[in-house]
Amino acid sequence: MALDSPKLQKVLDDVASGTLQLPDFQRDWKWDDQRIRELIATVTLDYPLGVVMTLETGGQSPFRARTLTGAEGAQAATPDLLLLDGQQRLTSLFQALHLNRPVRTVDARNRELRRWYYVDIAKAIAAAADRDTAIVSVPEDKVLRSDFARKVELDLSSTELECRAAHFPLHLVFDVAQVNAWQRAFVQVDDANWDLWSQFEQHVLNNVQAFQIPMIKLSASTTKDAVCSVFERVNTGGVPLNVFELLTATYAGDREYEQDHGDYYRLPDAWQDIKKNLATSYPVFGRLDNGIEDGLSSSDFLQAIALVLTWERKQDGRGAAVSCKRRDLLDLPLTDFIRLAPRVAEAFAWVGEFLLQQCIVKSADLPYRTQLVPLAAVRSVLGDKTGSPEHHELITRWYWCGVLGEMYGGSTESRFTRDVEQLIAWAGDGPNSAVVPDTVAEAVFVADRLDTLTTRNSAAYKGIYALLVKQGAVDWYYHKEPLNPGLLLEHYVDIRQIFTKGWFTRQRPGDPRANSIVNKTPLSYSASRSMAGSPASYIRSLAAESGIRPEWFDDVIATHLVDPSTLRDDDFEVFYADRSRQLLDLVHTSMGKPTVSRDESDR
Repeated sequence: MALDSPKLQKVLDDVASGTLQLPDFQRDWKWDDQRIRELIATVTLDYPLGVVMTLETGGQSPFRARTLTGAEGAQAATPDLLLLDGQQRLTSLFQALHLNRPVRTVDARNRELRRWYYVDIAKAIAAAADRDTAIVSVPEDKVLRSDFARKVELDLSSTELECRAAHFPLHLVFDVAQVNAWQRAFVQVDDANWDLWSQFEQHVLNNVQAFQIPMIKLSASTTKDAVCSVFERVNTGGVPLNVFELLTATYAGDREYEQDHGDYYRLPDAWQDIKKNLATSYPVFGRLDNGIEDGLSSSDFLQAIALVLTWERKQDGRGAAVSCKRRDLLDLPLTDFIRLAPRVAEAFAWVGEFLLQQCIVKSADLPYRTQLVPLAAVRSVLGDKTGSPEHHELITRWYWCGVLGEMYGGSTESRFTRDVEQLIAWAGDGPNSAVVPDTVAEAVFVADRLDTLTTRNSAAYKGIYALLVKQGAVDWYYHKEPLNPGLLLEHYVDIRQIFTKGWFTRQRPGDPRANSIVNKTPLSYSASRSMAGSPASYIRSLAAESGIRPEWFDDVIATHLVDPSTLRDDDFEVFYADRSRQLLDLVHTSMGKPTVSRDESDR
């Protein structure tokens, strides 16, 4: 890392020539008119501006590069430096002080503006504290109006008018010939302007022309992980840079790919195609109308690829560990991404089918999105072996242990790697096939956890909801067949209270068990419309509406692991105890291990 202090003019010349460009992951962002005026005032006073940070390219940019706004004519140039921090400052100064065209900016309401910037000579040579007011911006036609554009406040539409108003056009400041020409026109207006110009040159013009930019230069050997970290830390005012954006710029700058294909690689387009195919077939992966990153994210996909790649490398002796940390994603070669992306996309499609089998259909009902990452990686490695009854049973048990044991609620990267290696070994024939994965071995469901599962914020809450559908729950309105993934969407099935809110308000106000998963079950919107008053009352109504015998309707109720007699008797205590027992049995079966009491879990 080196520290330099080039003159502002040199930096702006480098911007114009394309010697200094932006890495493509930098976002466009315009400073508003007021901030640009304040920035120019700072330069004219020779006050510190703040450090600019760049990355040396060594003649070959590690990322696809683009010019700063206004320097598009130099796009074909190969940059020597990439600007990591200082884009807004240098773009504003480049447009205001270097280009002979209006600056593209916005007003305080974010409305588009095109402005020219001037310095009021008389005000500028007065007290430094008034310098902000000396920097003036005018519209594209160089006429400043007021009173709904009926009154002309300042007309700078010609050099003569500029000189008469003693407003120097700042876009000329680094062009010696034009500065001299403007000076001659200015002093011709009035001999007294000689003294004004002398003071202006000393206190303003010289400051700008000699202004230096403190610049940190990171060496070309700086790792992408370090670049990402540095960029995030220095750009605290913006949106944090993510790995996907950095890889987008890296892949787009891959010269070998561009030479072979005649164009650069567009990672966002590849991801959009993958996500569109997945989300269209499996709503559990998110809704496209909510944005491409809704639900399954680009980061999830990249992590799955990194897990597969590092697993391959470990098997071949080229790597020491399976991993999907940020540095692994940033070191993911384009050739490996292109090779593995179709396989991992197919694996996520298999995951979508697996979730449908578990009766998890919508993204809102997905217990853990993160758990899908190792699951897809395992599928990518094992392939069709995951479809055998034996392997499917093992994976299903692992999945429900992760959900009901709430194993993916904290830091997940270390669990990802362990689960991938352990699940693959568990499903194999090698010496480690008898070793149960940590997620299965460590998962515990404490019996009284049922009392505190009250919202979709809990993975186990969503899990029990899905398991009730999976084990054969029949809707209390559409009762001809058990609920299935298709019917969940068709009948607007959601989780509904059995002893209703109204009943609790009258009979047991403040009882926290009202919202427990024990008192909830998956039912259609149509069924819920009839569920008013006490269970005894609405059960009679639902049975009558169904047209079937009451004892047969009791069988429908029982598919929800509910004792119908407890509802007909409005006996909440007996209902709650009995259903808790049945739900614990369901959890036990799904996890392949018994639930425990609070005392047992504390031992």
